[in-house]
Amino acid sequence: MITSFFHVALGGAVGASLRYLTNVAAMRTFGPGFPWATMAVNIAGSFAMGVLVVVLAHKGGMRFAPFLMTGVLGGFTTFSAFSLDTYTIWERGEPGLAMVYVLGSVILSLTAIMLGILVTRGILA
Repeated sequence: MITSFFHVALGGAVGASLRYLTNVAAMRTFGPGFPWATMAVNIAGSFAMGVLVVVLAHKGGMRFAPFLMTGVLGGFTTFSAFSLDTYTIWERGEPGLAMVYVLGSVILSLTAIMLGILVTRGILA
């Protein structure tokens, strides 16, 4: 139990650091106005989760799940930030853009996890 705790904590530090770097890169690239980094990490994180769930199960590597899935991806993906970003856009008086953000994030993230699973199953089959 304590070992898993430390694996999750270490993975969370890695994921959160990657999330921060994504934020910095997106802000420098696109500027403020739309939460591109949050949307990107939610989609990429969902795809990676799809890949990992198949790979770890297929290769008997579930012992790495606390570090990779709970820690790294838990620290990297940002649905709490997603909620705040949605509310902020809405509060700015742009409900249409807020809905585009919500629908785009949810639909593309669900599509990404399905693609991650299907692509990885196809590679490992």
